[in-house]
Order: sequence, then structure tokens, then C-alpha cells
Amino acid sequence: MASIVRGTIPAEEFALYDASSSLENVEYEVERVVESAEGVVMPLVWIRGSDTEAITDAFATDSSVRDLSLLAEFDDELLYRMEWTEDVAVVIQMLTNSEATIMDAYGKDGWWTLRVLYPIREAVSKTVEFCREEGLTFDIEMIREMEGEPAGRYGLTDNQYEALRVASELGYFKVPREIDMNELAEELDISHQALSERLRRAYDTLVEDAVLVGSDRDDSER
Repeated sequence: MASIVRGTIPAEEFALYDASSSLENVEYEVERVVESAEGVVMPLVWIRGSDTEAITDAFATDSSVRDLSLLAEFDDELLYRMEWTEDVAVVIQMLTNSEATIMDAYGKDGWWTLRVLYPIREAVSKTVEFCREEGLTFDIEMIREMEGEPAGRYGLTDNQYEALRVASELGYFKVPREIDMNELAEELDISHQALSERLRRAYDTLVEDAVLVGSDRDDSER
């Protein structure tokens, strides 16, 4: 069964450590990771909190990256294409030996958080063993199996999924709304407060699952 893994790794063992050390308060968000036919890792990376001149200077001395190319600029966000060298050993192992898909990655303050889709649960062990043998740090924070039920696939509890499903079917998310919070709570046979909290936590789970927020969350039944 396929599994989604979220874990952290220090930048000094991963990518862009030298660049991030000289660029304070800068965020990196990998939108897509592509492996070329030659085995080169070519990510598209959003960089926030700096300008093109400072980024170019910082990346020029970073051994984990080469062939930096600016693709787009939107307000304070810059989209770059680059090549990650063989120094980015964990990613190369994930893409090749474990046949994983890096769904997204987020870097800030000397740490990276990765969300990785493994085709089978056993493939996760290959990455863990590789890190152990190479003296690398990959701290797994969450493993979620891609179960058949929709709630499991999106990291929601059954109650959260049901609340979202009913809310959508009854027009709660339409503009203007076709049902208010009190009516929706009655339909689900729970209190207004319980529904409000359930929806808020469901939103938080979906946003984190889609956008990769590095903070922890409480996944207990609600």
C-alpha cells in the first residue's frame, strides 16, 4: 500500500545550506522535483524574502546547486529552476532506489520538511536504512497509508470528512450560502461549537496536506 511520509532533515545534510546561511529569513518551497534521463535532480523552487542579486551571489558558492535560472517573479516570490548535485544524496535515493515521489519540500532556518509519496510501505525502510548507513538525519514525523476510504487518503478523521461532505452537498460553501452553521449542525446532530471546531480542524488538515505546513498538528479523533 502506498504511503505518504512527512519528515525533516537539516539543510547541512540536504540542500542549499550555504545559500541559506548567508540569506537570513528566507523561505524555500519546492514546487516540483524532476529527475532527468541523466539522473540529474532538477527542482522548481520558490524563494521568498530576498532579491535576485542576493540570491545569485549566495547560490554561486553553494556546492549543492548549479545552473540557477530565474523563471518568474511575483511580488516577493521568485521561481527558480536549478540542478541539485550529488550532494543531495537523500533525494537521489528517494527518487531512484525507493522509487518515491517528492510531493513538496519546504526549507527555512536551516531545516527542510519533505512530504514524500512511497509506492509501498516497505520502500520507506530503504530510505531510513540509507540515512543510517550514510550518517544522515531524516526524522519522520508522520506516515499515513493511502487507505481506500477518502478520509484516510486526505488525513481527515471520519467525522471531519463527513462534516465536509454534508456541508458541500447542502451548499454551505456556496456564495451565498444555502445553509447556515446552525442548520448544518442540526443536520449532523452536533452542537454549533462542535461543528465549528470540526470544520476548522478539517480545513487545517487539508491545507497542511496540500501546502506543506511544517508545524505539528493533533490528529486525534474529533
